[in-house]
Amino acid sequence: MESALDNTFVLTPDRMAHGGLALGRYEGRIVFVPYVLPGETVRARVTEERGKFAFAEAVEILKPSPDRVQPPCPYFGPGQCGGCQWQYIAYPKQLEFKRAVVLDQLQRIGKIESPIVHPTRPSPSPWNYRAYMTFTTAAEGMLGFWSDDNSRVVPVEKCAILHPALNEVYEQLEIDAPNIERVRFQIGTDPADCMVILETADDLAPELETDLPISINLLLSDNEPVNLIGSPFVTYHILGRDFRVTAGSFFQSNPPVAEGLVEEVLRRLSLREDEVILDLFSGVGLFTAFIAERAAFVLSVESYPPAVTDAEENLADLENAELVEGTVEAVLDDLDQSFDKVVVDPPRTGLSQGCIEGLSRLAPSLIVYVSCDPATLARDVRLFAKHGYQLVDVQPFDMFPQTFHVECVASIQRV
Repeated sequence: MESALDNTFVLTPDRMAHGGLALGRYEGRIVFVPYVLPGETVRARVTEERGKFAFAEAVEILKPSPDRVQPPCPYFGPGQCGGCQWQYIAYPKQLEFKRAVVLDQLQRIGKIESPIVHPTRPSPSPWNYRAYMTFTTAAEGMLGFWSDDNSRVVPVEKCAILHPALNEVYEQLEIDAPNIERVRFQIGTDPADCMVILETADDLAPELETDLPISINLLLSDNEPVNLIGSPFVTYHILGRDFRVTAGSFFQSNPPVAEGLVEEVLRRLSLREDEVILDLFSGVGLFTAFIAERAAFVLSVESYPPAVTDAEENLADLENAELVEGTVEAVLDDLDQSFDKVVVDPPRTGLSQGCIEGLSRLAPSLIVYVSCDPATLARDVRLFAKHGYQLVDVQPFDMFPQTFHVECVASIQRV
């Protein structure tokens, strides 16, 4: 490969890599290129060299894929908004790529020769599905998203993956406060249940007036929410139950897919009425609530205080659910009871070594792992293998259409 950055070469990537870039090889070197599909032939130019691999850009599509489509969003493309990576790929193909990426991560990182990964379950809506979105203030004072290279904030007037009701609020809301850094728009199951969450540079609330029927909250730099106008939370109706979610608390951004996640977790747990269950990183109690309806007892562990407060409200009718506020590692160190099965829903960073060791010490027969990153899932599966556990199978869900992100539910069984 030529080292000069202005020289071009012909490349045909053969697969999609984790992170959303197509991967090909040129002169024995791995090349990553965005906005290209595997099987396409492109004329590429190296943009960055990193030893054994390089990043490139496609300067010309020589042979397009039949799965290439026209992106509907005017902000999508090289140098533009980085919120979506795959709008140029036909939706059925996006689902195939996500499954292939999960397989690849489990084989390469998890060291599993033939992992069982089921076809990706689609989102009911590939567009306008997000129940919340965080915008960043651009230099011009408008709101937008970071560019695909994180060099600037791209102002946007409308987002193609944001819920239509939130797009309406976004278009109508005028914010004139220089100290605001980020603004999050969030909607509950009822489109009228709308909340705007502000983050400021100095943790000071701006002077606000609004004629819109919305709630406004401030999220401090320590992640503590402060209610300014209206309600401090929104409500989601999931499989017959209501879940209060305070500003700052985590909830899945695609509620219809979240229902599928709950059903899949319950199916894998196959609960009996006499079983004792541990739910780690339990948030506002989404999984806990449905587990408690089917098991003898469930212990729910969450470290974010407002989410624990939400969970107390959401689980108030369930006498066999106990909430513990604290880090998973600290709680596991103190536990001396046994659990039949465990559910974990960690952040993108996955499980810590201490968490894996603590769970292995408890020796549950089954761990149902809800993951938002196949790389950390694969790493953790490999670590669990050292403690006598093995991966059974994985079910991917498309929680985030038009992006490379994929949600997974995996069963990890004690051998």
